[in-house]
Parts: sequence; C-alpha cells; structure tokens
Amino acid sequence: MLDNPRPATLDESSLSYQGWRIVAVCFLLATFGWGLGFYGQSVYVAELQRQHGWPTSLISSGTTFFYLFGALIVVFVGEAVRMFGPRICLIAGTIAMAAAAVAIGAVREPWQLYLADAVLAFGWAGTSLAMITNTLSLWFDHKRGMAISLALNGASFGGIVGVPLLITAIGYVGFSNAMYATSAAMLVLMVPVILIFVGRAPENHGWPAAAAKPQSSAQIRNHAMRDVGFLTVTTAFALVLFAQVGFIVHLISFLDPVIGRERAAVAVAVLTAMAVVGRVLFSMVIDRLNQRLAAALSFLSQAIALSVIINLHNDYVLIAACALFGFSVGNLITMPSLIVQQEFDPRSFGVLISLNVAINQVTYAFGPGVVGLLRDLSGGYALPFYVCIALELGAAALIMVRGRRVTTS
Repeated sequence: MLDNPRPATLDESSLSYQGWRIVAVCFLLATFGWGLGFYGQSVYVAELQRQHGWPTSLISSGTTFFYLFGALIVVFVGEAVRMFGPRICLIAGTIAMAAAAVAIGAVREPWQLYLADAVLAFGWAGTSLAMITNTLSLWFDHKRGMAISLALNGASFGGIVGVPLLITAIGYVGFSNAMYATSAAMLVLMVPVILIFVGRAPENHGWPAAAAKPQSSAQIRNHAMRDVGFLTVTTAFALVLFAQVGFIVHLISFLDPVIGRERAAVAVAVLTAMAVVGRVLFSMVIDRLNQRLAAALSFLSQAIALSVIINLHNDYVLIAACALFGFSVGNLITMPSLIVQQEFDPRSFGVLISLNVAINQVTYAFGPGVVGLLRDLSGGYALPFYVCIALELGAAALIMVRGRRVTTS
C-alpha cells in the first residue's frame, strides 16, 4: 500500500469549515450508539437476569450474537456510505438503533432477546466507529485524526450520562418504559439534526485530477490481509477489545454484590469519564509519540487495573482501578484509526477501517459470552478476568511487531 497523502484544498483548521458541524452530529450519534449499543449491554445483562432469572451465560451469548452478526454488516459500511451518502446511512442507523431499544425493552422470552440483538446489530453498524470514521473521512484529510477523536468523545459521553440516566429511569418507570423513552428521545433529537446539518460532502476533497485509479474495495481487503503491519494492529486490538468488552459488559454484575448498585453505576461513570480524559490528553501529544508503543502501554495499564479489581474489594480502590482501566478505553477506540491513517494509503482509509472494525468485532463478540461462561463454570469472575489480563499482555507484545508492509502500484 502506498503512503501517498493527498493535498488538502479546503481549510479544515477553520472553525467555519462545515466539517466541524459533521463532527458535532457524529458526537451526538456516538452518544446514543455507545450508550445503547455498548455501555448499555452492562445494564441489559443485569436487568434481564434480575427480571427473568436467566443464566448469565444465556444473556451474554445474546450480546455475543449481537457483536458477531453486527460484524457481518459493519464490513460493508464504507460501501454503503459511498453508495447512498452519509445522510441516508446516518438516518437509517438512528432508526435501527431506536427500534432495537424498543425491542430490548419488550423482551419476555430468550428467543426475543436474540431477535432484539439482531436489530441492535444494524443500529450499531449505523451509529458506531465504522459509520463515524467513514462519514468524517468525506470531510477531513489532514485533520481526520482530530475530527475522529473529538467525535468519539460522544462514545464516552454515552457511558458517562447514558448508563446513570438509564439506571435512574429504570428505577422510576421500569426497564421497558425506560427503553421506550430512550428510543423516542433518540429519534426526536437525531433525525432533525442529521437532516439539517448533514449535506453533500466536498467533491474529491483535494484529490488531484491525475491521481492513479484507486483500487477496488476487494483489492484493498486482499492486500491488507497479506500486510503484516495491518494484521498485527488488527489482531492486537481484537484481543484487547475482547478483554475490554467482556469486562465492561459484566462490570455492573461483578460490582453490584461487592459495592452495591449505586456505587457500581458510579464506577461505570468514572470509567467512561476517564475515557474522555485519556482521549483528550492523548490527542494533544499523539503526533509526537510512537503510536504502537503508546498502544502497548495502554494495554499494560488495563492489565494492571484488572489485577487490582480482582484482588482488592475496597470501594474506593475499585473505583480508582476502574478509572485507570477507563483512561485507555477511549484511546483503544481511536488508536486503530490513527495508526491506519499514518501507515497506509489514505484512499484506502474507509475500507481498511471497516475491515479492521469487522475483524475486531468478530473477535470481541465472544468476549461477553466467554466471560459469562467462565463465570458460571468457576462460580466467580476471577478466572475470566485473569484470562483478560493474559490477552492484554499478549497484545502488548504483538502490537510492537510492525513488519514490512505490502505495496501495490
């Protein structure tokens, strides 16, 4: 692949540049996308277990199905955005996520949970990382990393605000009504915002007329799967996200009997708040850092936090450990995009990010289910969390292997 940056003809650094309005829209989209599709899973596992008494492994396997089915959809997000345009795709993702929230609130039987998670997979594909990065790549080139980082702060905001609000609403009106109200709020806010602010992307956005004919999506994927640098990035983040998603989905279930539901919600809020802090601080210095080394150190910090969480059950120590774990959560969402942008042909960015997200999602789809199964088999969370630590350590070593990238003419 070619490291051949395209010249920018638009002033992306100007506050009046229309792309920053798209960043704001993507921030709101990420707030709902991660609030309902990612952090919300922790609430769904706890509430469905509380209401129906279903085994943890059964509910968690529904979450695994959601991520696995979603990965099949995510890989085509880049093509969908190019074919239908960002406005239609963003509205479709919003409607799918709102429908999924209604479906989850209406679950009464295990088979209904899988149906709701199938709908949620479409919503997640249309509101999460692949959709946001592909959308922003239409407006940004040399400021793409900053734009993605700012937009993805909405992901952490969804955890900071979404989980406590959802838990509070459940306490007042019940699980089903809280999910219905959240669905309505998403539709009322997001659809008008997308219609008003998301228009046509800049034509060509700086590509010279004589630029070489771009590769097809299939060619880009084929070359990527033979590229050591791409494979080590994708594999390392897949292992870490397997551990991270498995841990976060079970976090409230783990903390509830240890420190109580209210403090468990505080721990989740602190974790996600630190994700914002970590991403903002990281974005200020990323251009001066070895990004792969920074990723390895982030993996190690999560391993340390997990070790503390397993072995120490003091309320404040647990919350502090969640803060340490959360400091790198936001960065692990952002860093693959930044590494791909730096190391690969920018014309391949959308396809490579969709492929990266899909592979990662296939892998971490099994995180919640495996953690739940190991918890049921061992009678506690110590064993599955130690497995997560081992994955973090292995990924820290793997991410440092860059290799020689495959090039094409």
